[in-house]
Amino acid sequence: MEKFDSIRPYNDKEFAAAIKRITNHEYLPIIINTVFLNTDAQQYIKGMKSYKTVRDFQHGFMRDVVENILKKTATDFTYNGLENVTSKCNMFVSNHRDIALDAAILCYVFAINDMECFEVAIGSNLMQGDFVIDIAKINKMFKIARSGSAKDFYRDSILASEYMRHVINDKKESVWIAQRNGRTKDGDDKTELGVLKMFSLSSDKAFVENFAELNITPIAISYEYEPCDFLKTMELYISSFQKYVKEPGEDLRSIIAGIMQQKGKINISVTPSITREELEYCDQFEKNAKFTHLAEIIDKRIYQNYKLFKNNYIAYDILNGTHTYEDQYSNDDKDNFVEYMRSGLSKLPCTKDGEMTEMENIFLKMYANPVKNFINLK
Repeated sequence: MEKFDSIRPYNDKEFAAAIKRITNHEYLPIIINTVFLNTDAQQYIKGMKSYKTVRDFQHGFMRDVVENILKKTATDFTYNGLENVTSKCNMFVSNHRDIALDAAILCYVFAINDMECFEVAIGSNLMQGDFVIDIAKINKMFKIARSGSAKDFYRDSILASEYMRHVINDKKESVWIAQRNGRTKDGDDKTELGVLKMFSLSSDKAFVENFAELNITPIAISYEYEPCDFLKTMELYISSFQKYVKEPGEDLRSIIAGIMQQKGKINISVTPSITREELEYCDQFEKNAKFTHLAEIIDKRIYQNYKLFKNNYIAYDILNGTHTYEDQYSNDDKDNFVEYMRSGLSKLPCTKDGEMTEMENIFLKMYANPVKNFINLK
């Protein structure tokens, strides 16, 4: 539909021209050599040119890309909950820790299980430059507005909402979207009400029917080592006393850092979809409270399906001065984590004498908050 041309991904008719532009770009060999060490970039570029459709590209080249990233940067990768992906299309609402990999890893799981990949919501702030836009759009990414006047933002939100409903109801495909605007930087995953309210903008149906046809399915992704943990700590520290302003190209550097950083163990869980009964429970409250209770249900699904790692338990015990979870890690594990933390924080440009304690506190909360959220379920 022409209505969605400004935000939608490429279709198969547009694929060949996009691949030609991408494979002719000077950046591509550099990216290939970064992801695939000690390889012949031109051989991979030749392989890219052989794909004719978006699906074949995602199930072929992109599957290999993510598999190589996992082999290089993860010590273990597990997933569960694919039985919750039914014949009905899903609105996957995920906690968000890494700019590029959260959705890419789930798409990889679908590809290796011969399941159809989904369309992915991506912030307009990341859709910068023709090369990046081409790569995003051949990977079924569509644009969500992140800025503009209040009037323009509202108009763009309606368009995005209508597009997502179109994908689910008319194209019969699923959608992935983060539970909030941007990544969670402090490890405290919370669904923003604005995201849910955006979903509702595209239908005049009553609350239950409006959300039931979207089939919201929460996703929980867990990393042993938080992607960009030191960069996130720096941003949170600076934000504590002044407005944080991103430098030009910072998002791209965060994407690369997140991809290449060692992540330890990774787990991704597809949780059960939100039921009609749960929507009916939310519907008994006043308008804004409906969204609040729906957000809480989504968050609970995510917290219940966290994979908590030793780093999370260590951080929780250090932060709270307890030994509650000392059976989950050894003294060596604790010493190694503390050394990892202090070594990384000492290299940040904003770290000065007397500030390390505050920086450590921010860093530890990032790892401890998933434990706190899980405990609060009980």
